[in-house]
Amino acid sequence: MQDSLPIGTIYIEDLEIGMERSLSKTIGDHEIEMFAELSTDHNPVHLDDDYAKDTIFKGRIAHGMLSASLISAVIGEQLPGHGTIYLKQSLTFTAPVRPGDLVEATVTVLKIDHAKRRVTLDCKCRVGDTVVLKGDALVLAPSRRID
Repeated sequence: MQDSLPIGTIYIEDLEIGMERSLSKTIGDHEIEMFAELSTDHNPVHLDDDYAKDTIFKGRIAHGMLSASLISAVIGEQLPGHGTIYLKQSLTFTAPVRPGDLVEATVTVLKIDHAKRRVTLDCKCRVGDTVVLKGDALVLAPSRRID
């Protein structure tokens, strides 16, 4: 996994609208097989070449939630980072991820509610110039203050 910026925590007091973090990961057969085992989602569109060639995708694709998990990694490790609590996530899957694709997950701060420590984040995953997943997240951000 290649991180574009160091891993860590950005406290809500230091967050700014437009702040962005991302990471990239190649999604190969190994990752797809591991995700199938962990999630117990063994849909053959992800695992069986013969089955998948007869689908609308004309070949195997990665689990959509595997790409989405990269967004979780950015939120939990970089923006806001350690101590962040997920409250809500919306996702729209716009294109398939295929074995061997390099997926870049990017998270951008859209809105900050300091009083409630809530942060709205724009979330996207891309393969090259193609957006394969988009949505937004609402998180409870870590604070230096102890309530």
